[in-house]
Amino acid sequence: MAYLMHTAHAQLCALWLSCVGCTLTAVSLGLIQWRVWLVFDTEVISSGVAWVGIWRTCFNSHTVVTPGFRVMHCKYISLTEAFTPLEIAAGQVLLLLSLLVGLCGNAGGVYALRNVTFGMKNSQIRLAFLTSGMLCLLAAAMSLVPLVWNLNSVVTNQTIKFPPEFKMPEAPDAQHVGSGIIVGMIGAIMMIVSGITFCTHRLPAKSLREEVQLDSPGTSNQGASTSSGGIQNPAFESQEHLC
Repeated sequence: MAYLMHTAHAQLCALWLSCVGCTLTAVSLGLIQWRVWLVFDTEVISSGVAWVGIWRTCFNSHTVVTPGFRVMHCKYISLTEAFTPLEIAAGQVLLLLSLLVGLCGNAGGVYALRNVTFGMKNSQIRLAFLTSGMLCLLAAAMSLVPLVWNLNSVVTNQTIKFPPEFKMPEAPDAQHVGSGIIVGMIGAIMMIVSGITFCTHRLPAKSLREEVQLDSPGTSNQGASTSSGGIQNPAFESQEHLC
């Protein structure tokens, strides 16, 4: 088996990038600070800041408190609610799928590096790296769609018509991008870099020629006859002449 690990140093770093990228995607999925709403009326929202995530909205209040929280009021955003914007519904679905596809891409990267380490067939190595790279790129694309969509909603200062029980204002006085979108963007960029790196893996030309020679039937028969014939021993031949 040929030693090929020296050809996959960049792909080893790409596996680390894809693992961190998946982790950041999972973190952004749980953060509530996707949109940060600034409110001048602090009668209900005491801090004047409300956070809108893709799963719930929260704000600090001294008058309305959710059971289980000391000074915070939170309401969950359901996918089936009529008021749920399309960008938030897309985030709930696509980010979960992105996380699942990204984990599959990481598993493919581990399998590809295993094949390199143990010197498996070159065709298996190339296919494993290519599959892993395509999965990482697909995961990045799935997460970028809701991230860019929500980013555009913040930039254009779009509002959400929350029901009265959410205690949210009809429109914020101002809003800006929260850490949830930023963390998700960083994770998506890392997944793109790792996917491209996986897809650009190349094996040395010598290793490719050896695989072609081993796969050809003439070469295998010749190698079998040579191995069966063995190596002649000069000392044994000299003893025969003496006899």
